[in-house]
Amino acid sequence: MPGSTDRVVAVIAFEGVQLLDVTGPAEVFGTANRFGARYDVRTVSPSGADVRTSSGVRIGVDGAAGDLPPRLNTVVVAGRSDWRQAVTDDDIVDCVAEVVRRSDRVTSVCAGAFLLAHVGVLDGRRAATHWRLADALAAAYPLVSVETDPLFVTDGHVTTSAGITAGIDLALSLVEDDHGPDLAREVARELVVFMARPAGQSQFSVRLTPKEARHPQLRRAMDTVVADPAAPHSLDTLARAVGVSPRHLSRLFRGETGMSPGQYLESARLEAARILLETGDEPVDAVASRSGFGSAETMRRAFHQTLGVAPTTYRARFRSTKPDR
Repeated sequence: MPGSTDRVVAVIAFEGVQLLDVTGPAEVFGTANRFGARYDVRTVSPSGADVRTSSGVRIGVDGAAGDLPPRLNTVVVAGRSDWRQAVTDDDIVDCVAEVVRRSDRVTSVCAGAFLLAHVGVLDGRRAATHWRLADALAAAYPLVSVETDPLFVTDGHVTTSAGITAGIDLALSLVEDDHGPDLAREVARELVVFMARPAGQSQFSVRLTPKEARHPQLRRAMDTVVADPAAPHSLDTLARAVGVSPRHLSRLFRGETGMSPGQYLESARLEAARILLETGDEPVDAVASRSGFGSAETMRRAFHQTLGVAPTTYRARFRSTKPDR
């Protein structure tokens, strides 16, 4: 039975909700209990009835918002891809408004940010959501300062996360807030999450970008860079490899990625270096060489310019979800 010292976490679900928005954070908190945490996780819906999720899986809930204790430690507002239908459903909006009002920490996953914005929680605050929805959130709720890149953003007692699996990162961060990085790492290992991704880590990956490129020659050039970022790529060699002129390849890069070939190459090398720093213990000089920067100083400049931290600081951060550890 839950005790009086348990932290009550309410997860709000409703018809059409994204399944992992609900189950991802709930699983993190539940797993944390196996390592000494005391979370009382309750899933609620507006009516107290079970809900069918976006994937068709039905979720059993513990009741309605009115069945929750008067004061809550944390609320997790899940989302649905059709956010317009969610924010025009009075039952959902009223449920969110009631639970948010009684919670010490307010969070959302993916399109759940639209519901928080709709009830006014995000007015004047920084917020994150799924990258595909960021422009829509900014347009629909101009009082919200939408950040398109981070996995999650904390502003005061409110934390909003990017899409789907980022809810796991958000929940791990909350566990770390409550119980420290060691317990959070135990939870991450148990869930076979390599490590809790820091809040500021980008939603995007240059390794995925080639799949988004429309022009076949551009995709080939990008694939070539990603396959071996440390190779001595140049605009001329890439253009020859894919059978177009350097000028045309440069136009393709700028038109479809918003970057020059050189900027894309540095992004690929930066991502390679980040992965090496996150997953291993090689010296910075070795990481710089393997990722194509050539020297540790060149890599440090790239890290400072893009991420605002030194490679050694980045490595230390990746051992924690917190930006200041």
